[in-house]
Amino acid sequence: MFLFCLIAGSEAAAQIIDDTTKVLYSPKTTLRLYENDVLEGRYLEQSIDTTIQNMHNERFWYHDTAYFQHLGNVGTAAKPILFRLPTKIGARSGRNAFNRYAYNPETINYYDTRSPYSHIYYIQGQRGEQVFEGTHARNITPRWNAGVAYQILTANRQIGVSTLRREGYVSNQAVKAFTHYRSKNDKYDLFANYTHLNHEQIEFGGILPGPLDSTQNDLFKYQAELTNLNQAASREFRSNYHLLHIYKLAKEDMKLYHSFDWGRQRNIYQDDEIPYRGDSVFFYPDIKYDSAQTDDRTVYREMENVFGITGNNKLSFYKAYVKNRSSKMEYTVLDTINNSSATERFNQLFVGGQLRLVYGKALVSVDGEFQMTRDYKVSATAKLGPLQGRIARVLRSPSMIEQRLISNHFNWHNNFNNSVTDRIEGTFTSKLGERQHVRLTGHYNNIKRHVFFNKQAIPEQATESQQIFGAELKHHIRFGSIHFENFVAYTNTDEAPDIRIPEWLVDSKLYFQGFLFKKALLGQFGVQMYLPSEYLADAYMPVTQQFYLQPATEQLPLQNQFLIRTYPVIDVFLTADIKNLNVFLKMSHINEGLTDPGYFVTPYYPGMQTSFIFGIKWMFFD
Repeated sequence: MFLFCLIAGSEAAAQIIDDTTKVLYSPKTTLRLYENDVLEGRYLEQSIDTTIQNMHNERFWYHDTAYFQHLGNVGTAAKPILFRLPTKIGARSGRNAFNRYAYNPETINYYDTRSPYSHIYYIQGQRGEQVFEGTHARNITPRWNAGVAYQILTANRQIGVSTLRREGYVSNQAVKAFTHYRSKNDKYDLFANYTHLNHEQIEFGGILPGPLDSTQNDLFKYQAELTNLNQAASREFRSNYHLLHIYKLAKEDMKLYHSFDWGRQRNIYQDDEIPYRGDSVFFYPDIKYDSAQTDDRTVYREMENVFGITGNNKLSFYKAYVKNRSSKMEYTVLDTINNSSATERFNQLFVGGQLRLVYGKALVSVDGEFQMTRDYKVSATAKLGPLQGRIARVLRSPSMIEQRLISNHFNWHNNFNNSVTDRIEGTFTSKLGERQHVRLTGHYNNIKRHVFFNKQAIPEQATESQQIFGAELKHHIRFGSIHFENFVAYTNTDEAPDIRIPEWLVDSKLYFQGFLFKKALLGQFGVQMYLPSEYLADAYMPVTQQFYLQPATEQLPLQNQFLIRTYPVIDVFLTADIKNLNVFLKMSHINEGLTDPGYFVTPYYPGMQTSFIFGIKWMFFD
């Protein structure tokens, strides 16, 4: 949704003034910039974000603020609910369940500070939800800045009791170190960063219904519930080195650039107590190697170099590049008899470019990327005033996990064809009078040879095209100090039987915003409701970290499918901006038990119970 907030009070109080006062540095002297802006000729140094808008909203605690289906708690495996056009072609791992909790090397913000800058971001929930980030950045010289950040996400399990840990469910630690340098003659820019992720999730496989459970309403005993798995866990490690440097040959008209990335993603799935019913394995489809325990490991390595030329002026922007990507995937399975391992290597070459023309309120843009002899993506955009239209096509090969897997419970080696995704969308964005802002988008998508994980949790390629169409509305209206924000998404999947998306998704927020104590404090007080319509959500397979089409259930006698029911989740929140301190208090899911005993977000994974949560963001400018 569009975010509007009036933060003039805090910024007006924080400004550079003379040496006789105490306040010398502020958000106006601590600036941030992004490497892509500099690459495209927009050296935009923006003040750091001091807004309290959406600070209470869980989606904005992570690095991807889209709507996700997850496993009911902070930091759990997740996938986008609404359809997204694929962006990466060529070789790729395909394990994305923890993407939203990792720093993205290409979108990290860099700083330009006149004084050392630090912030502490901390959130604590009544049921063990915890988010922390500490950041420090400073200018070493007027043209060279460096910084570091450290992130923690933790959550306690609310279902069953684990023998691995008494309470812990998710443990996440992430680090980023970053630096930016600009030469004295402004001809050369260098951006570099290192990112690391260590993410662990205890896997309980969802609730195991008991003999007296016949419907979903019988499955809200939380810690008294039985679970499918008792000693299983997933771990993911990521490390990435990123470098981009840009040299101006002819001011902004012609620049040379080179980017380098080297990354590694290591995934481990372990289960020290494979469940059985009698002599038959339970929960897992099969045993391939070891009947007592599972230890599956994959390591994906990728090195990428991009060499390009770019330039821009008031009327145009262009970019052309050559990209080389070398990838390697290693598979290892615990096997006491045979050496069960395999390695695959890829060396791929791409060419790509972009051209953008601007005249007044009109814009035309085309871009594309082509892998030699195999994948490609192309798109064209036209904009005139408040109207924008876009067409795009992506032809890409299946991911590595879709093509091959060696595991104690799965073993496949596929030879799928490339899938093709076509998208047409139109958007209207406008301010309506002095009090309203609206953005309306309509879209149509056609996917040929779609690859998905079927009801047996193994990849399959659809023989029929999947067609999705819909619309999204973002609207904000203000009545004095009263604000009403809405996001509504309609998605029709009648012609897409292998893709599961709720037909309606509504996110509404009503709040009061205003100043108190002679504008020393800016506050918000309001209520927010999140409401997806009922749908057959995908199930989750921890072995592969993939969501898959849920099979018919035999565990609930009165249900043959696990329908995620229409259920509103309502939060009440209070936020405040007090000079350099932002703070919020929230009571989440206040409507628990009013109409139903709870709700599910994924089959056999319930959403969070009512929880009191508070959070702070404290900024230091010296």
